Amino acid sequence: MHLFPALEERYTKEHLSAREAQRLAEFIAWGPVVFQVARIMLKWGILDLIRDSGEGLTLEEIVKKTKQSEYAVKCLLEASLSIGILLVDVQAERYTLSKTGWFLINDPATRVNIDFNQDVNYEGWFHLEASLKEGKPVGLKHFGDWSTIYEGLSELPEQVQRSWFAFDHFYSDASFPEALQIVFKKHQTRSLYDVGGNTGKWALQCVHFDKEVEVTVLDLPQQIEMMKKQIMPDAEARRITGFGMNLLDKNSAFPRREGGLDAIWMSQFLDCFSMDEIVSILLRAREVMSGQTRLYIMETLWDRQHFEPAAFCLTMTSLYFAALANGNSKMYHTNDLSECIGKAGLEIEEIFDGLGQGHSILVCKLKQ
Repeated sequence: MHLFPALEERYTKEHLSAREAQRLAEFIAWGPVVFQVARIMLKWGILDLIRDSGEGLTLEEIVKKTKQSEYAVKCLLEASLSIGILLVDVQAERYTLSKTGWFLINDPATRVNIDFNQDVNYEGWFHLEASLKEGKPVGLKHFGDWSTIYEGLSELPEQVQRSWFAFDHFYSDASFPEALQIVFKKHQTRSLYDVGGNTGKWALQCVHFDKEVEVTVLDLPQQIEMMKKQIMPDAEARRITGFGMNLLDKNSAFPRREGGLDAIWMSQFLDCFSMDEIVSILLRAREVMSGQTRLYIMETLWDRQHFEPAAFCLTMTSLYFAALANGNSKMYHTNDLSECIGKAGLEIEEIFDGLGQGHSILVCKLKQ
């Protein structure tokens, strides 16, 4: 197994003393309530109040400003000390932010992850064990009777949709500017299939970046309808078409394009499928490729992260896929996707790392 340096340093050696390891074990045991305390401290604005105070705040001052009970605030403050998001001056009895508390407020990724886990995942995590055993997203059942979360996206509660799309877009959108350069500058791209195009954000980026490209979004029929509504107001959307298909159906072929196809784009898409399903999708993509077509796979591969916290988030995200999304996919290691690509009769021509929030692009072509 190959890991980027920061991950190899963290995952192959013991770094904690026995006492530190014991504390981390307890931190894990109380993990659900640790999460909720931090979330409430953010929601009630207590962390913001403490940050903005300059010299910190006392219990009494926080109670007055939040209009919450002394009991509630005291419980939260004391737990926050133990969690490590606050510090206290024992003489003045004033609470201030720790570095961890600062990141909870100011790190956009952390805020997106908190909302995603609260609104989308939290109840579903209770069914993780059953999901792993059955290979089905058992945790999805409290939202609706669907086999995958993608079938029900348009019917999820509004707040759940907001948090889901915020999570999905946060990680992909930051990579788009660099990705556009890769797709359009090295190989002349005038026709592109956006597979699993979701709300059409990437398709719009493409038609704005290149005034000649024509984009076809391939996705579930209900997703295509959502996409059309999203992009309709944009004048450049006239060069975007939709093709509704069930990408899990092995008999559902990619449309053939008259005049050939320059590029196929799959962004944060293949992590939504099992390895066998990935091979099936790539085999069907291969059928519409020529020697000039390039397949661009953009994923957050956990082994290629330059900073360990990113790998942590990704391996945890795999359990969202297990419990809620579909029950059989994950955030993949490069070796996993390389195996699928080879089985589909393709080969990796080049890999670009470090895009946006830790994305990589695998540029694939027909195997020689």
